[in-house]
Amino acid sequence: MIDLEDARQIVGARNVIDAAALRDRPQDFWINTPTQALGLVKPADTGELAALLALCHKHSQAVIFEGGRTNLVGATQSDGETLLISLERLNQIGAPDSKGMTIEVGAGAVVEAVQQRCTADDLRFGLDFGARGSAMIGGALSTNAGGFQALRYGVARDQVLGLECVLADGTVLSHLTPYSKDNTGYDLKHLFIGSEGTLGVITRAVLKLHPAPRSVNTALLAFETFDAVAETLGMMRRDLHGTLSSFEIMWAEFFHFNVDALLGGRSPIEGRFPYYILCESEGFDPEEDAGLFERVVGLALEAGLIADAVIATSSRQRAELWKIREDFEAEMQLFKTMIDFDVSLPVASMEAFVNDVQRRLDEEVPDHLGLHVLGHLGDGNLHVTTGLPTPEGKGEVRALVYALIAGYSGSISAEHGVGVAKRDYLHYSRTPAELATMRLLKSALDPKGILNPGKVI
Repeated sequence: MIDLEDARQIVGARNVIDAAALRDRPQDFWINTPTQALGLVKPADTGELAALLALCHKHSQAVIFEGGRTNLVGATQSDGETLLISLERLNQIGAPDSKGMTIEVGAGAVVEAVQQRCTADDLRFGLDFGARGSAMIGGALSTNAGGFQALRYGVARDQVLGLECVLADGTVLSHLTPYSKDNTGYDLKHLFIGSEGTLGVITRAVLKLHPAPRSVNTALLAFETFDAVAETLGMMRRDLHGTLSSFEIMWAEFFHFNVDALLGGRSPIEGRFPYYILCESEGFDPEEDAGLFERVVGLALEAGLIADAVIATSSRQRAELWKIREDFEAEMQLFKTMIDFDVSLPVASMEAFVNDVQRRLDEEVPDHLGLHVLGHLGDGNLHVTTGLPTPEGKGEVRALVYALIAGYSGSISAEHGVGVAKRDYLHYSRTPAELATMRLLKSALDPKGILNPGKVI
């Protein structure tokens, strides 16, 4: 165990918080219990972080990295002997390179701040999700976050051109290349993207950018069958000429619950349907794009695929439609003990999977408080949430759903990571050989096991 005084010598006394002060702070956004840790240290740059990790490695000091603290899998769960390292001061955002379509940012830069900086230069950073205002780039990359626009721009991994990180012993790996073609041996950055800080900590990244769209067209669509939903997705991908950026599905129970909670029951679409889609296209010719969007929606209506539709005619109406999809306050109050799942599976298997979950819950967990299902249909990602009156039975519900996912050859974690919450279920999605290889990598890069111990594997 290190002496916090040694950490103060590296980062300055004002950037070290001791254990007693941390106990006044909740563990993270979701877990409202006091933080237990040896202390919290805030390095200002890569050099300070490297020196700090070298010190911790020498003394076999376990460390956990913090970003925006909005993770959903207990990734920053600590104990009284763990040192927390916050990356919040590594928040530099460089000037976008409009010629190369890139931007260099620090791991502590908030995602929304990066988005806004790019927008100011008429550019688009392709990653977007609900926690944009608090989540940091380092956390988004370490969990390989997805979000609303992965259908068009890809997940976090797809945004990265170059990366800098620090290994457990303080070694700095800096390969901040601003181009995509670089076949010079192993592409090491992909070891660290998605590894949740267990192999090394990301400090800086060169991110890929895109031209900022000139138009956005949004619609809420209602469907009678899941097959019609899937067919419409394919149709829009083709007929919108590559401009489809979001295709968000909501099962009826979640949709009408949020409509009641947020809009006083005044649904944008009359009646009740099994499935709702919030879709959006972004293009570069406002007049032509709007006409094309309306024509494609109209053709799907005429073909009997869409049962009803509303196309947003103002930014206010667009925001109201997105609020139904994004706002979870009422849901958090409904589910006293919330049990959420972030899963991937083939689109063709989604309907059967959700039906199986509903049936098994009704049969085996009769006191469950409902089943809310929504997600990013275009990339095969569903968010499945239920709840219980008390915490008892939470483990049984998790085992039930994860076993079903395994039966459909799905992934138990699509975009939220593994952390502590899903670690014991990882075998449902990974073979023994894969798990053994993960442990081999961990032991090679972090032989003393000091980086985010107990997380992922």
